[in-house]
Amino acid sequence: MSDNQSPRQDAREHPNHPSVDQSDRVVPRNLRQTGDPGIEMLVSTRVRKSPFFHKSFNEEGAWRCTVYNRLYHPRGLVEPEDGGAMKEYEALTNTVTLWDVAVERQIRVQGPDAEALTNYVITRDAAQIEPMHGKYVILCNEDGGILNDPILLRIADDEFWFSISDSTLMQWLQGVNVGMDFDVEIDEIDVAPMQIQGPRSEDVMIEVVGEAVSEIPYYGLMEAEVNGCDVLVSQTGFSGEKGFEIYVLDAMENAERVWDPVLETVKDHGGMQIAPGHHRRIAAGIMSWGQDMDHETSPFQVNLGYQVPDDKDADYIGKDELERQQSLIEDGEYPFTLKLVGLKMAGEPIRDYAPDFWLVSDPETGEECGYMTSPWWNPDLETNIGMGFVPADKLQAETDATLDDSIYEEDLDIEFQVHLPDEYAEEPGEPVFATVAEVPFKESVNPSAREQAKLNARQDAEE
Repeated sequence: MSDNQSPRQDAREHPNHPSVDQSDRVVPRNLRQTGDPGIEMLVSTRVRKSPFFHKSFNEEGAWRCTVYNRLYHPRGLVEPEDGGAMKEYEALTNTVTLWDVAVERQIRVQGPDAEALTNYVITRDAAQIEPMHGKYVILCNEDGGILNDPILLRIADDEFWFSISDSTLMQWLQGVNVGMDFDVEIDEIDVAPMQIQGPRSEDVMIEVVGEAVSEIPYYGLMEAEVNGCDVLVSQTGFSGEKGFEIYVLDAMENAERVWDPVLETVKDHGGMQIAPGHHRRIAAGIMSWGQDMDHETSPFQVNLGYQVPDDKDADYIGKDELERQQSLIEDGEYPFTLKLVGLKMAGEPIRDYAPDFWLVSDPETGEECGYMTSPWWNPDLETNIGMGFVPADKLQAETDATLDDSIYEEDLDIEFQVHLPDEYAEEPGEPVFATVAEVPFKESVNPSAREQAKLNARQDAEE
């Protein structure tokens, strides 16, 4: 660097370091725009095959995959020439779909101190979860970074399953217990989930496990049998549509015996196997760990402030730091450079996964200032939508909303520009305009606690 060249100028010229301020992070996101180089996925024994692998790839023809929790994860069933991911969206929103989500590994905490350990590692109150019920929870490190956002299932008074997103959690839980000496066993267990999602999912589940499934509350659990195999059924999912999950016990032995009748019933109801519906979860404002958040992201940056209670007396990892952050925000001092928001974008329809974190710039200055994490076309709204990190100070300067979760409650007249690849741009090489949007973009069939609170507030205001 020359004597008269500033560090900021040097950073802008480096291909991996545009002028986006990532000072919130120790390891910045790689924001170089490389696109899809068309590489092949190597299948080897270093990455595990799930018990559904043969069904998804060899029989149902999944044509691409990613690696999730060290397992191969099918992420495309319909070929691009046949409609690709948007054909799968139609099946999800109009009929019923089966998803192979065996990658959602189950980490069991079992023993006399299971509740105490679980309560120490999650922000919410584990004591309020009744047996045979679940909750969406987060686990944070001492700096308040989100380590994982699993569905937590309470099987019994002394047994919890963490149905984890894509990060190593078992070793962390075991490490937490070194020196703490909670009387528990912590293991990954041989349980593989599948999801049945879509408007006809309840009809499928009634045929598969019986009428009692209709009585399961949202996040409720039920023991059942499928084709002579023990399973656990929950009314949960990753789509925003009506849906259920079937957790196959002793999965390496029983997975295919459960899979076959479930898939047959799905097809009988006009459905099909698809990849997990990221296009629909984005519309529902459901985040993906590693993409929209990770261990360097605070819940207050990503619409998860409601996961930090102000009435939990018990200590938990990250409590002091999260309460400090919460206090600053309540006093109007937002402690982060970037914040995740929803954006509605111009441009040609984005019909597949983004291979990069597409850059966001300020239209007033032209400076790169943020990045998209989860963009997609939504045919119901007839616009491109997505989530992305943008400067908190710009949000604060242009709106009266405090930078807590209220920033997500309505469309705002705040503009950014998104640098889409030429295939999606209105003009090659030119960014498209985007505006800050309400999240969720499209309401879920089963509103989350956050969505339900918003709906209740609106109803109270109307009354």
